[in-house]
Amino acid sequence: MGSEELVKIVFFDIDGTLLDHEKKLPASTKKAIKQLQDNGVFVAIATGRAPFMFESLREELGIDTFVSFNGQYVVFEGEVIYKNPLSLSEIKRLHEHSEKNNIPIVFMNEETMKSSVPHHSRIEEALSSLKFPHPELHADFYEDHDIYQALLFCSEDEEGKFVGQYDKFHFIRWHTYSTDVLPFGGSKAEGIKILMEKVGFGLEDVYAFGDGLNDIEMLKVAGYGVAMGNASQLLKQEADFVTKDVDNDGILYGLKELDLI
Repeated sequence: MGSEELVKIVFFDIDGTLLDHEKKLPASTKKAIKQLQDNGVFVAIATGRAPFMFESLREELGIDTFVSFNGQYVVFEGEVIYKNPLSLSEIKRLHEHSEKNNIPIVFMNEETMKSSVPHHSRIEEALSSLKFPHPELHADFYEDHDIYQALLFCSEDEEGKFVGQYDKFHFIRWHTYSTDVLPFGGSKAEGIKILMEKVGFGLEDVYAFGDGLNDIEMLKVAGYGVAMGNASQLLKQEADFVTKDVDNDGILYGLKELDLI
């Protein structure tokens, strides 16, 4: 698709942005996305989630372009255009390190996730907040699968044992008991840049909506960054515009305010 056909592109985070606090898609958001598409605006998702974790949402909204795993796995119109897995040697070292400290890990690729332990209450609690069950045990899943993200189930007090010990990893906390482990330098922003190069877009044509700390770089790199009303104060400070809360038709309101619908 040539750049002359693409006027504007809007990237949406999922949790707390497209999905409300109950992990449901507000009717006003679904309507707004459809109107956006009807207006010829390109719609994409930028998320920390793995592709398998938002397949039904993509189908419901008719979206087949996305930046997943916080930038490590990028798809344009159903075609994978970028993959950046974690270092095998370093993920093996992290696994051994975590075992010594009795900290469980979940390993994720584009299709599934596996646990380093049979069951753990922290995994149960954190993943249930995303409406996902405890993954099955496959402790050496990383040996023969590319891993794009790992979830380290440690508290904030415990993460000091890991953060700073791995030059190739970046740690981002998303839950009281869980931290994302990503390739160092990777972010939603980097994934968006790669996608923009592929489709011939300028970053000034990019709008981005988000609410979490993993959206900071994305809002900075976008031509126009929008923070949800429920976003952290830190993110709001980086935004060009703050819309209403996700539970208060924030997407619909924001898109109208930006004259996109």
